[in-house]
Amino acid sequence: MIGSNVVIGGISKSFGDFEVLKNVSLEIKKGEFFSLLGPSGCGKTTLLRIIAGFEHPDKGTLTLDGDDVLSLPPNRRPTNTVFQNYALFPHLTVFENVAFSPRLKKDSASQIKSKVERYLELVRLEGHADKKPNQLSGGMKQRVAIARALINEPRVLLLDEPLSALDAKLRQHMLIELDRIHDEIGITFIYVTHDQQEALSVSDRIAVMNQGEILQIDTPHEIYESPATNFVAKFIGETNLFDGIIKKVEKVKLHEFEGVTEYMAEVEIPELGLIKVTDVDEIHAGQKVSITVRPEKIEITKEKPATSRYDINLIQGIVDEPIYSGFQTKFYVQTDKALIRVIKQHANYSDEGPDIRWKDSVYLSWSAVDGYIVEVKS
Repeated sequence: MIGSNVVIGGISKSFGDFEVLKNVSLEIKKGEFFSLLGPSGCGKTTLLRIIAGFEHPDKGTLTLDGDDVLSLPPNRRPTNTVFQNYALFPHLTVFENVAFSPRLKKDSASQIKSKVERYLELVRLEGHADKKPNQLSGGMKQRVAIARALINEPRVLLLDEPLSALDAKLRQHMLIELDRIHDEIGITFIYVTHDQQEALSVSDRIAVMNQGEILQIDTPHEIYESPATNFVAKFIGETNLFDGIIKKVEKVKLHEFEGVTEYMAEVEIPELGLIKVTDVDEIHAGQKVSITVRPEKIEITKEKPATSRYDINLIQGIVDEPIYSGFQTKFYVQTDKALIRVIKQHANYSDEGPDIRWKDSVYLSWSAVDGYIVEVKS
């Protein structure tokens, strides 16, 4: 199977007075695992349904490999959809569910048998062909639905919250399976989810959506480390987000990037005082900005860190709430005016338990390069 290049141009869609999609444009590359990520009601499923042909936009264009497909009904588009509720025929066996479309196309019995066996093997269900859906686990049902979609040999597979009905451990397992299937068949996957961890885990690129608009399209790494807006910073993972005013800017060289100028800014944040942060975009004193610092970037210690580095931020606080999770502890640290989240990974065995406890006085430190200017407001 070969994937398709999907180009969406200026698509808008309203239901009554509610504008679900607002002039959405994006390009999904052939063979890419692309995720549409956002909260409920942001428009991601509507966009997927437009690609599938179940909805028609009020305006805009949609092409697959350069061909306009908006006038085509769903059954004539080179796409297939996997739904969150599986949509299996309960009275048919696994084999018969997967064979349904080839039988409609009047393929021969030998062709059907060969195809069904191939796709059941792909989703690792070859020993379950004679079972009915009610004899399968949730994860197995979803794999039947994937096999049934893939047997039509689509160029684009559309996945609408396919794992939302599964428990957490099964979701993780199915994510690995989806990634493996994608790697084996090489077609374009467009994956709709509200779960940031799902999107970060398997996507080549992600489009973060909110209120009918695309806020950022980028790789998981760039979206996490360099969010384009305050919403993206807060929605993707956990973060500490503060507003402030740039008081001072100087050019620095903290990395060995050829031809890249870095700027060190001192930002006056009402809750924290002067905080240093770097940026590769030119910034100026007097600008209002939002900065983000991820909890895992912050070091927490009971003793004052011994460092002479000029790019280190250092503040004091009291542990308001420690939350132990085995592999890590999340601390909520109260400073004079702010509550800061810190995550400490547990890489080594400790027979005495956590060394930092509730109500301990602590120091928080992080490098200027570990903060990020999310928005420049003026």
